[in-house]
Amino acid sequence: MTFRPLVFVLTLLCAAAAPALLAPAWAGEPHSITMAGHGEARAAPDLVTINAGVTTDAATAAAALAANTARMKQVFAALQALNVPRKNIQTSNFSVSPQYSNGQNNETQRLTGYRVNNQLRVRLGDVAALGKALDALVSAGANQMNGIDFAIDNPAPLLDKARTDAIADARARAQTYARAAGVTLGPILSISEGGGAPRPMYRMMAMAAAPSPVPVAAGEETVSADVTVVWQIQ
Repeated sequence: MTFRPLVFVLTLLCAAAAPALLAPAWAGEPHSITMAGHGEARAAPDLVTINAGVTTDAATAAAALAANTARMKQVFAALQALNVPRKNIQTSNFSVSPQYSNGQNNETQRLTGYRVNNQLRVRLGDVAALGKALDALVSAGANQMNGIDFAIDNPAPLLDKARTDAIADARARAQTYARAAGVTLGPILSISEGGGAPRPMYRMMAMAAAPSPVPVAAGEETVSADVTVVWQIQ
C-alpha cells in the first residue's frame, strides 16, 4: 500500500511528457524550399582596350632604349592622330633585360645584347575605330599585340535584367518541385546573390596584310546574375 502513491505520480508524469516526446522536431518551424536561379542579358560592347607595345633589341641597353623610345614616339603620335585622349593611354609594363646566347654544344652562355619592352593599354570609346587603330599602331612601329578586351561602359541596366531573370528562373524551378511534392509556395524568406560580371560571348580579331583597316568582330558581352531564394512552403 505504501508504493501505490509513488506509482500513481510516476504514471501521471509519463502521461504528461508523452505528447512532447511524440511531437516532431520541426514543430513550430516553417517548412521551406531553397532554389538557385540564373539570368543573363546580352549587348554589343561599346568599349575596347588594346594591349600593344614595342620591343627592341640592341648590343647595349642604351641603344635598345633609344630605338624603343623613337618607335614609342611614333606610336603616341599615331594615337594622337586618331584623337585618342591621353587619359585613355596607360603604360602597363616597361622592362630592360639582358639577352644571352643559347649555350649549345657545351658552350658557356654569353651576353649578346639587351632588350627593351614598353607595353601600353589603349582604351577606345568607339569599337568601330578598332580596326583603324590596330592598323595605325602596327604602321607606327608597334610589334607586340597582346590581346583585345571588349567591355560595356554601363552594365547596370543589363545586370538589372539579369537579376530579374534569375529570380524568375529560381521561382519556375521551385514551383516545379513544389507541384511534384504536393505543396505550394508561400512567402519568400530570403534572397542572396552570387557574383555577376560581364563576360564575352564571342570575340575575334583577324589581322590582314592588306592596307585597309584590320577586320575585327566585337561580338557580344553577357552580364549574368546568380541568386539563391528560400520560400516557405504550405
